[in-house]
Amino acid sequence: MDAAQIDQVRRFNRTVTEHVGVLHDRYLGRDRPVGEARILWEVGEQGQDVRRLRERLGLDSGYVSRLLRSLETDGLVTVEPLPRDRRVRTVRLTDAGRAERAVLDGRSDELAGSLLEPLNAVQRSRLVAAMAEVDRLLTAATVTLDAVDPDHPDAEDCMRSYFAELRERFDTGFDPARSLLPDAGELRSPHGLFLVARLHGEPVGCAGLKLPPGAPAEIKRMWVAPRARRLGLGRRFLAELELRAARNGRDLLRLDTNKALNAAISLYHSCGFEEVAAFNDEPYAHHWFEKRIITPPPG
Repeated sequence: MDAAQIDQVRRFNRTVTEHVGVLHDRYLGRDRPVGEARILWEVGEQGQDVRRLRERLGLDSGYVSRLLRSLETDGLVTVEPLPRDRRVRTVRLTDAGRAERAVLDGRSDELAGSLLEPLNAVQRSRLVAAMAEVDRLLTAATVTLDAVDPDHPDAEDCMRSYFAELRERFDTGFDPARSLLPDAGELRSPHGLFLVARLHGEPVGCAGLKLPPGAPAEIKRMWVAPRARRLGLGRRFLAELELRAARNGRDLLRLDTNKALNAAISLYHSCGFEEVAAFNDEPYAHHWFEKRIITPPPG
């Protein structure tokens, strides 16, 4: 990042906050700030777990609690513990809350229209396309990569979804019992690691790295959820795992993949991996790749 980039981001932020009205305490002309309005939108018809709501909005628990108390006082939401686990609180809209959200929806539509109305057709298309690109990139910037235990619930959730997708995409189906799956111990320090990508607190991808003694590092079980694709997560996983392998003294990184995974094969080529002869007996693999990596100097 350079100073010009930082300046452009700040200028963009000022322009957006001015035009969408978040500088006012009465957002969209209602008697509440934008934070309370956003809560009403995020709760939705089915209700929302308070913890998930905090993660979705990226807000601390104290601030969310204040927003919810204000909305409760106004009779727009209820906050109640789940009968099966009273530690978990769920927010639900009341009838008055649904009516208020409908008013906010209408006024938000009017605001969006007011931004587009002064522009000609070409300018509108350019603005909407630019907004879609900014939305995609900002979403990508909110994704976190965390090292977790392979038995963590989020890791297991990713693996179940991954295996289900492979069963659909492979012409032979997919049976985990036939695959050369690393056991959990091979993906725990010091023998390896397992990364989970999270978007608004929800797992949306995973990738494992084996670090066998005296052998090349190997990437295993890299997967990105369909809803998180086109965010650059595959490339980000590869870069992070390459860095971790180098930090552990490896100078060669390997992986294998199935012929049905065309996007993955293209990604590996574009990231500097070269196709090589088979180096394992994985029954579901048709392509094997290697990449020479640079081990950082000590200290």
